[in-house]
Amino acid sequence: MKILVTGSKGQLGRCIQDVAKGYPEWQFVFTDYKELDITDSRAIENCFKEYKFDYCINCAAYTAVDLAESQVDKAYLINAEAVKTLAEACSANNSKLIHISTDFVFDGKKTMPYTEEDKPRPLGVYGASKLLGESYVQDILEEYFIVRTSWVYSEYGRNFMKTMLKLGNENKEISVVNDQVGSPTYAGDLATFILFLITNKREEYGLYHYSNEGTISWYDFAAKIFEVAELNIKVNSISTLDYPTPARRPKNSNLSKMKAINTFKIAIPFWSDSLISCFSLLKTH
Repeated sequence: MKILVTGSKGQLGRCIQDVAKGYPEWQFVFTDYKELDITDSRAIENCFKEYKFDYCINCAAYTAVDLAESQVDKAYLINAEAVKTLAEACSANNSKLIHISTDFVFDGKKTMPYTEEDKPRPLGVYGASKLLGESYVQDILEEYFIVRTSWVYSEYGRNFMKTMLKLGNENKEISVVNDQVGSPTYAGDLATFILFLITNKREEYGLYHYSNEGTISWYDFAAKIFEVAELNIKVNSISTLDYPTPARRPKNSNLSKMKAINTFKIAIPFWSDSLISCFSLLKTH
């Protein structure tokens, strides 16, 4: 089994590297933009010809949500056009694509968890570019998994958990929005799910949602992070209007995981349990 993992130095890519250690019989090729620029179609073509991948896990993405509003071309190049190139390479080389997408394809106006059947309505450039990438995959391939996720964090890279810990070590009081709700996703859990699809050679291809179980606000998330870290920080609850950003965020990022749960007969960890697991790993890094 030969598996290409793009964006391997990001949070999810690093966690996939950790989980991959349990599969020494597989050949993983981990690349980041320095090793493989996914916007370079010639480089992609040559890489696929050389290795004859069975799977491609695309973790590479332009994720600077606010900056995307001013770097529109770059966001679309990485999140859409490069994904099209990867999908075409997978089609030409009989490779299966596992592509990671986002809750930002939705506008957040729904009061219930979003299912895979709900119509996407992105609020900004980031979500729109990711949605176009999804469309390319669906148009070009039959054997693919698109996995939408939300609020990703881990012991690696930059993320909300690590930002809160940094602020907590510098301040006695912080403010966090309370009117955006969703489900955090520990990248280690997502990595395990992705490799589960490969390990079990699942062929129920299509679009799936995956995040940890439970629904909370960013305020709730911050409060729990400080509790787990045993930091005595006062967390003030504020509204989105009190914290304006260049890109609008969906008020409701809650993703229904029932399709994945019912299709693959899996149990998804509860968000607070995964946070505790992640924090224990963070202390060892």
